[in-house]
Amino acid sequence: MKTMKKFIALVIVGAICAALAACNSAKQTTADSSADEGNSANETAATQDTPAANGKLVMATNASFPPYEFYENEKIVGIDAEIAELIAGKLGKELEIKDMEFGSIIGAVQTGSVDIGMAGMSVTEERLVTVDFSDTYATAVQAIIVKDGSPITSVDDLADKKVGVQENTTGDLYATDDLGEDHVKRYSKGNDAVAALSSGVVDAVIIDNEPAKSYVSVNDGLKILETSYADEEYAIAINKKNTELKDQINKALKELKEDGSLDKIVEKYIPAE
Repeated sequence: MKTMKKFIALVIVGAICAALAACNSAKQTTADSSADEGNSANETAATQDTPAANGKLVMATNASFPPYEFYENEKIVGIDAEIAELIAGKLGKELEIKDMEFGSIIGAVQTGSVDIGMAGMSVTEERLVTVDFSDTYATAVQAIIVKDGSPITSVDDLADKKVGVQENTTGDLYATDDLGEDHVKRYSKGNDAVAALSSGVVDAVIIDNEPAKSYVSVNDGLKILETSYADEEYAIAINKKNTELKDQINKALKELKEDGSLDKIVEKYIPAE
């Protein structure tokens, strides 16, 4: 009799354990399913939060680089701004421009907080490590600004001089590589470097030729050397993972080149002499 009672008790305990196990398994399956759904929802939300997914083409720039980007009546205008506006139109998106430090643009493109970077930016090996670039849309020359009467008459005369540059630009990269850190003084804006030249803090400024013309035109006693420092091409920075956007932008640029729109924009801001 005792043996039969023990047997019945064991059966009951076993049934209870099996039921508990089944219940826990069902809870775990439900939890896993909920987690998967949550992750999927988060991924979807992340995708929807990207600028391009919200119907906008968000461009990062540094709006102190005339005639490519500058403020006019509190609005950012210039060659890059107008080209980006046409590209956005072809993509069926609204253009939004974010003004930031030049050195922050590549990082903004890389993290996806913006779609593109346009700021008179050249393609370099260093930049290609973190972002991709579109086809070229403009060519440029790195110029040398000096004071009237300066003993600096060519690139060779910069060897032992103090040179001002806008930080993180190709002018900065070239000057640092050629002259060394001790001979380069960096500024967040090009006009700050030019102001330093006017006040005698630096002996010369290396910057893109078109902004150089603008700066010299409003600062007496400065001139641009006839000898250029370097020739380069400008392109649009794009996130490496966004190959679809890159293809769309290259297609738009091709169309804008073929119908003459790019030339008209450049001619508007840089009239042929």
